[in-house]
Amino acid sequence: MAEAQSTIGEDFTDAVLTGAEWDGREFEQCDFTDADLSALRTRNCVFTECTFTRTDFAESRHRATAFRSCRFDRALLRESTLDGCSLLGSSFVNCRLRQWVLRETDLTLAGMGRADLRRLDLRGIRFREANLSDADLRRCDLREADLVGARLLGAKLDEADLRGARIDADGLVQSSLAGARVDMETALAFAAANGLRVD
Repeated sequence: MAEAQSTIGEDFTDAVLTGAEWDGREFEQCDFTDADLSALRTRNCVFTECTFTRTDFAESRHRATAFRSCRFDRALLRESTLDGCSLLGSSFVNCRLRQWVLRETDLTLAGMGRADLRRLDLRGIRFREANLSDADLRRCDLREADLVGARLLGAKLDEADLRGARIDADGLVQSSLAGARVDMETALAFAAANGLRVD
């Protein structure tokens, strides 16, 4: 197997890389500010502590790629797809995430406070210990999602589908759940978290 091509500390500011295809590449502490990465294709790549400020990821596709402790600031992720990816410890600030497609993706420790995730299909996504404070998750499909340890203070989960999801008592108390669909286990946990007795 060929050795991964590593790029450390490179400045990709304003780079136009539309439709590029990267396989097995590694990027560390690189700056992609204002770069055009639309329609980018990555596979088995690793981005560590990279900066994506106003980066255009529209319609990009990523498979088995890791974004570790990266910062996405006002990035455009519209219609991008992440399949089997990891975003461990990455943060998202004022990003456009409409029609974002996530499959079997790990967002453990991700910072997504105030993120607009309305109506997204987030089935089975791992949000363990992620910051989702004040995030808008209304009408999301969160079936089988892992929200253990996630910060959900002020999060809007109204009309979300939480059947089979794992969520802590704190999350059930601190978030808005009007009209959310839950299974019996979560319903009982919600009752207990809010001091109700079920006989």
